[in-house]
Amino acid sequence: MAAGHSVELDPARWQELFGELWGRVAGRFARVDLRWQARAFVGGLLADLPRKNCWTIAEQAGDPTPDGMQHLLGRAVWDHDLVRDDLRDWVVEHLGDPEATLVIDETGDLKKGTLGVGTGAAGSTAPWSCWWSPARARC
Repeated sequence: MAAGHSVELDPARWQELFGELWGRVAGRFARVDLRWQARAFVGGLLADLPRKNCWTIAEQAGDPTPDGMQHLLGRAVWDHDLVRDDLRDWVVEHLGDPEATLVIDETGDLKKGTLGVGTGAAGSTAPWSCWWSPARARC
């Protein structure tokens, strides 16, 4: 059985790391307005919103309507495969371990217990989990 590990990060350091990551992926958006829209979208996903949809994320970003977020997700031209690859490379650089497994569960299902992926030693009820273990594990 593999044990999970969570890390607390101070907000200033988090902003620094997010800026570094964004510097890597920003060039995947050909238009400047799409870069800012994508950054605002990610900020909304990471924000403590009770519900996450284009309306609430647009409101979080200060947009009067969800049109920009919907355009980003449905019609805008950007290379999502390269953004994914850049994100993966950045994560490997920061969490890199040849024996590591990273599991991200964004299903929204509440996690309970102490033994499953994404649950802490004392249990967790977070609606999402990011779990890292240096042990070999299978999904």
